[in-house]
Amino acid sequence: MHMTTREGEELVMQLRDNLKGMDPSVEVAVAPPFTTLYHLNPILAGSPIKLCAQDVFWERQGAYTGEISTKMLVDTGCEYVIIGHSERRQYFCETNETVNKKAIAAMKDGLKPILCVGESLQEREDGRTLNIIKNQVEKGLKDVPSGEMKDVTIAYEPVWAIGTGRNAAPAQAEDVHSFIRNMLYEMFGLEAVKDTRIIYGGSVKPDNIDSLMAEANIDGALVGGASLSPQSFARIVKFQSRV
Repeated sequence: MHMTTREGEELVMQLRDNLKGMDPSVEVAVAPPFTTLYHLNPILAGSPIKLCAQDVFWERQGAYTGEISTKMLVDTGCEYVIIGHSERRQYFCETNETVNKKAIAAMKDGLKPILCVGESLQEREDGRTLNIIKNQVEKGLKDVPSGEMKDVTIAYEPVWAIGTGRNAAPAQAEDVHSFIRNMLYEMFGLEAVKDTRIIYGGSVKPDNIDSLMAEANIDGALVGGASLSPQSFARIVKFQSRV
């Protein structure tokens, strides 16, 4: 919940300029507040930056005051939507079941879901990380056809590393990403392993992106506070992989 429409426009214009000449194989999306989506679409036209929403409801229309539908997001030019972010789970009672309903609804209308999973500090200290991740992935992707997994991105965001300044060590993040990759093989087969991106979100910054992206199973980043600066976000996009 940052920035007015005008502030968002200025940030995205600067980001667009900072990303000129970027590697075309790197995909970038910005996820502003709902009030800004429609205004950013023409600014991003012709640039490599995609438009993403921060959330969505699972019904296409109806008496659901305060919600926004997949149809409305598509109308603003959105290609992606974040689903099940830890803050949605923490503050707005999001569950694995509602996450699944939103993911299914998004894909039916052509939106590509970025499905967030992650454990709390207490769950990690209790040794429950992989059980929590397994439960969230299985329930969040329930009834998703294997042929559509190419349009799904999974974001591992350890809750204890969001907004705290702490981040998982690259090896810690890699362990969870590898576990998720193996789950995808068991659930959907080899094609999903190759096509489904697994990205990391948890205090991603310019000074740790290179080491994170050097890990074999980290395909990208879900960037929080660092995305509010076009310069720092551009540096993250232009990571220098050591692989």
